[in-house]
Parts: sequence; C-alpha cells; structure tokens
Amino acid sequence: MKAFVKYILLLGAFALSSHQAGAQSAGNPAMLNEPLAAQYFLDQYMANAAMAGIDTGLHVYLAWQRQWTNLPGSPEAKALTADYKLFERVGIGMNIYNDKAGLLNNTKVAFTYAYHLPLSQSGNSVLHFGISAAFINRRLDTKEVDGDITDPSIYAFNRRDNYFEADYGMAYTYKGLTVQGAIPNLVSFIRNSGDLGIDRPQYFAAAGYKFETGEQLTSIEPKVTLRGIKGYSDIVDAGANFVFFRNLLNVFGLYHTSKSFSAGAGINYRSIAGFQFTYSSQTGGLSNYTNGTFELNLVVHLFQ
Repeated sequence: MKAFVKYILLLGAFALSSHQAGAQSAGNPAMLNEPLAAQYFLDQYMANAAMAGIDTGLHVYLAWQRQWTNLPGSPEAKALTADYKLFERVGIGMNIYNDKAGLLNNTKVAFTYAYHLPLSQSGNSVLHFGISAAFINRRLDTKEVDGDITDPSIYAFNRRDNYFEADYGMAYTYKGLTVQGAIPNLVSFIRNSGDLGIDRPQYFAAAGYKFETGEQLTSIEPKVTLRGIKGYSDIVDAGANFVFFRNLLNVFGLYHTSKSFSAGAGINYRSIAGFQFTYSSQTGGLSNYTNGTFELNLVVHLFQ
C-alpha cells in the first residue's frame, strides 16, 4: 500500500513538472478574488498543508477553473491534489497547481508532511501541523506571442531558474469544530520578496462547525474564512455547506467581501467518487464586463 501511494505521488509530480503550465501561489491562483472554491469545503488540504491525511484512505481531487470566458487570454487554472494517512499520526500529500493567464504560465508542485497530535484519549481533540516543500516554474508561452519572437527579454524571462517555496499550516479539530490557519509562500513571506507580485496570498484563516442533523438533511457546516493578500484589503468569505441523503448531494454558498459570491452543488457515489460544479460571480468592479468564474471538481476516495 505504501509503495502504491508513493508511486502515485511521484508519477503525478513527474507528469506535471514535465508539462509547462503553472501556479502562482500555494494552492491559490494569483487572481486574488478567485481562489479555487474546492478549498472551502471539498478539499481543505488545497489551502492548508495541515489537512493532509486528516482522514483515512487516499483522497484524489481534480479541479478546473475558467475565469472571464468571454475575454481573450482569460485565466485558466487546473489543480491535482492527493493526500493519504500514512500512519496513525502522519499524513502525506502532493499538491500540483497550474494556471495560465495570457502569455504567463506558472507551475507549482508541492509535497506535504503533516502530523496529527491527539490532545485527548478519546481522539476527539486533535492538533494538526503541516509543511509543504514546493518548486515553482514561471514561463512565457512563446507560441502565443503576437510580436517580435526574437525579443531577448522573452528568452531572458524563460531562462530564469525554478525557485523553492514552502507552505505552513496548523489546525485544531474537536468533534464538528475546525479552526485553522496557514501561511502560503512562507519563504517569500519571511524574505518579503516581491517576486510573486503584490497580489500574492499572505495568510489564510478559517473557522467552521459541522452540525450533524439527520438522514434527509445530513449536515450543515457554516464557515468563515479570512484571506490576506499583499497590496490589498483582507477578504472575508462567509457561507455554509448543506449535505443531503447521507452524503449523496450537497449544495453550498459563500459571500465574499470583494463584492462577489460563489454557489455550487455536487453529487457523490457511495463516498467513493464525487463531482461538483461551482459558479462565482465577478467582483464588483468587473461584473459589467465578464460572466464570472466556472469551476468543476472531481474527487475519488480509495482504501478507506
């Protein structure tokens, strides 16, 4: 089993790192108002390394997001994450994120180690820690250049070395309560580096509580998050996820203080596989020009 999981993680890393696509931050696109909606309820490991291996089994998530579909060169993001509970207290994960906006391709490949420390004999109270080591590749797509392809600045940009990053996260869980915080791009944060631009995520915090209710309406999980973005005001996201018929269906909604909202719905098959669709409206200043953001998510749970 361990050998199989390691093979899957290494194979995914090789496949994505050999393909030129990209990530501008740790699990979040640089389009600061439009992180992947899967990070709120479906795949919390996407935003916080401490959530890797928090549940038994192997969990694989695929996400595709397209913004501003009626504009040429509109941003497109893709993500693949996999996390696995390796031992009783140890989780591992792989997080690959890529996005393309116009000519710019960014790729981020991260490998995660998480430790889950029980604070009580019952195991209901647990403190979680996670650290990810990441490699980032940023390149211009020369095939899309509309101009002088021999411009030396293009090749100078593409000759830059890949660089190393790290992401750190913590979380506390007690029954239905989850409180968490994360610092993506930790190396740049400590060095106060400007390489990732003014719109890079600086921190992420969230608190939620999952209420178990019954069979038809199985659970309700309200949640509030705070996202810090360099050069911009903090963004608060508030909403809830509703699960029906013992995890067969779910719907969720979120309001963002960037004057936009996200809404989505999903279906699950016997807690083995699931599909989720999300729509996010555009922020206030751009809502007259674009039709918002569309996101599709697939999830597979194995060896539970």
